[in-house]
Amino acid sequence: MTTSTPQERRRVIAATTIGTAIEWYDFFLYAATAGLVFKTVMFAPLGSASATIVSFLTVGLSFLFRPLGAVLAGHFADRIGRRTVLMITLFSMGLATTLIGLLPTHAQIGWLAPAALVFLRIVQGISAGGEWGSAVLMSVEHAPVDKRGLYGAGPQVGAPAGLLLSSGALALMNMIAPGDAFMEWGWRVPFLFSFVLMLLGWWIRTGVDESPVYAEMARDRSHEVASPIGVLFGRYFPLVLAAALAFAANNAVGYMTTGGYVQNYVTNPDGLAIPRGDILWAVTASAAVWMLSTAFAGWLSDYVGRTRTLTLGFIVQAAGVLMLFPLVNTGELSKIYFALIFLSLGLGLSYGQIAALYAEFFPASVRASGASISYALGAILGGAFAPTIAASLYEATGSTRAITIYLLIMTAIGLVVSLTLRERKGIPLGYEHESAQATGHFVWQPRAGSL
Repeated sequence: MTTSTPQERRRVIAATTIGTAIEWYDFFLYAATAGLVFKTVMFAPLGSASATIVSFLTVGLSFLFRPLGAVLAGHFADRIGRRTVLMITLFSMGLATTLIGLLPTHAQIGWLAPAALVFLRIVQGISAGGEWGSAVLMSVEHAPVDKRGLYGAGPQVGAPAGLLLSSGALALMNMIAPGDAFMEWGWRVPFLFSFVLMLLGWWIRTGVDESPVYAEMARDRSHEVASPIGVLFGRYFPLVLAAALAFAANNAVGYMTTGGYVQNYVTNPDGLAIPRGDILWAVTASAAVWMLSTAFAGWLSDYVGRTRTLTLGFIVQAAGVLMLFPLVNTGELSKIYFALIFLSLGLGLSYGQIAALYAEFFPASVRASGASISYALGAILGGAFAPTIAASLYEATGSTRAITIYLLIMTAIGLVVSLTLRERKGIPLGYEHESAQATGHFVWQPRAGSL
């Protein structure tokens, strides 16, 4: 298999990390604004409680379309390359986000406004579903064998970086345009800024070389499969399910902040009534910790393995879940900071190694499809409706205890999955090793021959 030079690797890691951060900035910006703004300017006629739930439903709705994006992107990434798909997803996400910033409100054009909002959110969902798989495979397939976890953590860092940027942008606009001004026009500025970020991402990605694994397959079409999706589900469905559940366990908990639930919960004037700016800065700080712990998890997995770090991550995540709402419910800002930061530590430790884990999990000919679809399905099972479920549980019980139990169950599922996976760190990724890549994924199976 053709290898990359150190200079090419650095360019790839920068392009995938920055590009993915821009994509997640767009995606998380919507989620945070849903609980802070859209429930009022788009869905207010439904009443306070219903508007909140419906607003969070639009966050989750986009996840239903992420598998479509994953199927399309996975198919074409396996057929025409990772690089082309990354450019398409970048432009579709950036344009959809920019248009959201230009939308009229319900008060101006009635229900056409939320209808247009939902349509653009669906476009975001399709784009997000297509972005991740190609980005992480570009990084991991360019990486040296002993640094796949670290290189794969690059685009993984893009998610907390996107949260940091989106929360920071909203917090800054809350200072520039406080009170009613934020609801009237301040929230739009971060959405419009996405157009600038999209052009930056395009400029960075134009200099990226195609993945060596795909480049090798393109020269020898004998290993190409006509329908990667059909082969994936026909032969490797247990792998897809396991990979999806491992990510779902992380994603459900993460969407307490990335999905905007905590922000909405603590700013509710009938509840804790924490100032909007305070919680936005707290989430921004936690995102910085999430970035660092994500990078650390990727680096650590190169030494102790993907499955061990994943198990450690879910244990720390469980502790963070147990502390989250008891500390948040005190209403003390310092304790809210601690709760979100500690939770982010666990989120990063159960997230940073996922890219390398997925890349080493699937055979080369269906790797992009396997990674993209597993990630998209995990997002549906995990974060898609986590804010809606949390809001509904609180509405039904009047307590956050049921939310904690729900998040603990999801974390436990991830822990069980991590204990069933066999370590595959270092397995050859080239298409000439597909026989080894196709076996030995679970602890009850024989080991792959090349491991």
